[in-house]
Amino acid sequence: MNSSATSDLYRDILDFAHTTPTWFQHLAELWTEAGLLLFGLLFITVWWSDRTKGSRAVALALLAPLATAIAYACSELTKSFLTEDRPCRAVAGAAAPLVTCPPVGDWSFPSNHSTIGAAAAIALVICRPLLAWLTVPMAVLMAFSRVFVGVHYPHDVAVGLVLGGVVATLVMLAAVRPVQGLVEAMRTSRSGLALLLAGPGEGAGGGHRRARARARTGA
Repeated sequence: MNSSATSDLYRDILDFAHTTPTWFQHLAELWTEAGLLLFGLLFITVWWSDRTKGSRAVALALLAPLATAIAYACSELTKSFLTEDRPCRAVAGAAAPLVTCPPVGDWSFPSNHSTIGAAAAIALVICRPLLAWLTVPMAVLMAFSRVFVGVHYPHDVAVGLVLGGVVATLVMLAAVRPVQGLVEAMRTSRSGLALLLAGPGEGAGGGHRRARARARTGA
């Protein structure tokens, strides 16, 4: 899959990486993993805050991590078929990577981190459009960091971003209606776990407040 153009761009980015301060190089290395953790925290935050909303909002919040996992599976399956070696071994004359080059068999195309980042970003935007200003830059920076530290070609991360975004969008839109029906059923269940996942539903807080008000007035 690699071409002279992407190999040259890889060399240029890695040469630039070696000119940056050591603290910045460590920050780029950290971000490739910390970004995944932050996306996980956003999944939890959106789901928890949406539990008091309508069943569609909860369905989307529950689907977001699932869509991301499916995108990752698609990326991993593609890797196993294409078996492109990492640029840190394959590109002649390139500077040393900033991190240890992954072993043979841990293939390069597409980038799993980029796929996961894009899938998580788009899934969260579908849940909360205003999050686009945060999640999309996070995904792009995560993708760039994989080239910056020297373990991916530029085309690995570009395709990973597209793959993750497309798969997440398709999964979220295709599955929202059946999952919405499941959420509505879970809200009538006696199972504590089902009620925890689905939440009390829209207007539940107001209903509780009205019940307390009636109790105080004796109505």
